[in-house]
Amino acid sequence: MVKVGVLGLQGAVREHIRAVEASGAEALVIKKVEQLEEVDGLVLPGGESTTMRRLIDKYGFMEPLREFAQSGKPLFGTCAGLILLSKEIAGYEEPHIGVMDIKVERNSFGRQRESFEAKLSIQGVAEDFIGVFIRAPHIVSVGDEVEVLSEHNGRIVAARQGQFLGCSFHPELTEDHRLAQYFVNMVKESKE
Repeated sequence: MVKVGVLGLQGAVREHIRAVEASGAEALVIKKVEQLEEVDGLVLPGGESTTMRRLIDKYGFMEPLREFAQSGKPLFGTCAGLILLSKEIAGYEEPHIGVMDIKVERNSFGRQRESFEAKLSIQGVAEDFIGVFIRAPHIVSVGDEVEVLSEHNGRIVAARQGQFLGCSFHPELTEDHRLAQYFVNMVKESKE
């Protein structure tokens, strides 16, 4: 059985743990850098990207996260996690982890009160996936190696580049675990 970590600094950690377990993997909340060695894949949950970055810096996670990414182990970023993965953030000088060849724009679907749900077609996952958008970013542009998996109203909301998966919405906030299952399968494949 593969073991998938969920970065436990901020965000919907418990919901991701539940989705990973429902997808047939062992799940572990990651609160210490050394725990990264115990997992085969890692989820970077939603939350507030600036706060998450502060906590990543405070607890010394930045370099270990970059090393985890370079080791070839899969990473899945949702909402703020997508922002952490991207190489470029509109209006910002520096990326965070910066391993996925995409440019994202923060809060591009509006503030908290403009949160909404939308039916999405996600390539390789589902034709009828309900995406929960809360202060969601969107992917402005992608590099040549990046596969666009889903769009909503002409904006890219899910993409994959090799072992990196990212989405604008919160798949963990529904009972539909098909996207978590897709990631768990990526982790299984990378381990084989």
